[in-house]
Amino acid sequence: MNLIQSVYIHIPFCQQICHYCDFTKFFYNEKLATEYIVALKKEMDTYVEGNKNKVKTIFIGGGTPTALNLEQLETLLQAVDAKFDVNSCEEYTIEANPGDFDEDKINLLKMYGVNRISLGVQVFDDKKLKELGRLHTVQDVYRTVNLLKRNSFTNISVDLIYALPNQTVADFRRTLEEAVALNLPHLSTYALQIEPKTVFYQRHQKGKLHRPAQEEEVEMYELLKQTAKANGLIQYEISNFAKEGFESKHNLTYWNNKYYYGFGAGASGYLPGKRTINIRPLPKYIKQSMQNGQPILHVDEIGLKEQIEEELFLGLRKTSGVSKVAFMQKFEMDLEKLYEQSINELTKKNWLVNAERKLYLTEEGMLLANEVFERFLLDDELSKNKN
Repeated sequence: MNLIQSVYIHIPFCQQICHYCDFTKFFYNEKLATEYIVALKKEMDTYVEGNKNKVKTIFIGGGTPTALNLEQLETLLQAVDAKFDVNSCEEYTIEANPGDFDEDKINLLKMYGVNRISLGVQVFDDKKLKELGRLHTVQDVYRTVNLLKRNSFTNISVDLIYALPNQTVADFRRTLEEAVALNLPHLSTYALQIEPKTVFYQRHQKGKLHRPAQEEEVEMYELLKQTAKANGLIQYEISNFAKEGFESKHNLTYWNNKYYYGFGAGASGYLPGKRTINIRPLPKYIKQSMQNGQPILHVDEIGLKEQIEEELFLGLRKTSGVSKVAFMQKFEMDLEKLYEQSINELTKKNWLVNAERKLYLTEEGMLLANEVFERFLLDDELSKNKN
């Protein structure tokens, strides 16, 4: 069986650059986008032998994949269809901005097996959308969702951001109410992070970015959990909520610390024993990929220590936590013995639950997740902890 069961494909083009985004992205250029897709196909052909390879999930992210014109989008989808068996793929997602769709693009996605749409809504407030550097309006969200539903797309996820500049708890409540009123099966909601090399970072450095107080951010998060639960959306990860059966299978690949391909400029992949990071600058990515199909910036070797740490960091993000039995089967180590001191300390703080079969975060632990994860860093020597 193929150990690598998921595929991430990065399309870095956007019609406009959002003020908070630090992903690999560039203004859409038709000629450059056409060259990029050729280079992307070369990279996929280099790393994946043959055609119609079976995978569980495919995720085309960005940037904004739907910024591509119809011909480019079809060329991309054809390349994916040739390389991977999309008919047997359990989940095939594409990211999109509201307002990017028309009937032709939707029919094209359906024809090539895409069965899940992730919409970057961010906030239901036209003024704040403009402040974020977004092109769409709230009405575009409603039009896009209605268009997708009319064309039989039911697996739709909405992405929101909270703790925005000058956002109040009442503001976020209104956004949540509009989001859940759409009655969609999945909601991803993240607190704003100020990332280097963004417009917001520059404003923050100059003291011109007013963010909500930490207490308000916590209140927003609690409101998020309450609202999601009241509307039948189950929290299955720190920032993700879904109706039963609609959890993101692709994102669970990451949180379950499974292997995946990462194709495209700035994309990362996780292969047995190593994590790969691709070149970010577009001309350099295209040139290197066309030369040898390996546009790698650097490779991080993942040894036993790093693999175990990531198993905890990622697994504890899920509300189901980390299975002690699965950990033993994977690493041939007793999870409780390996982390005895950390588990005891975190349990006493009421940040962690040490159940019979698993470890998982409490609600307070979720708020302080990064502090919890730090307690699961290991010494270099592991053998003494083995059974």
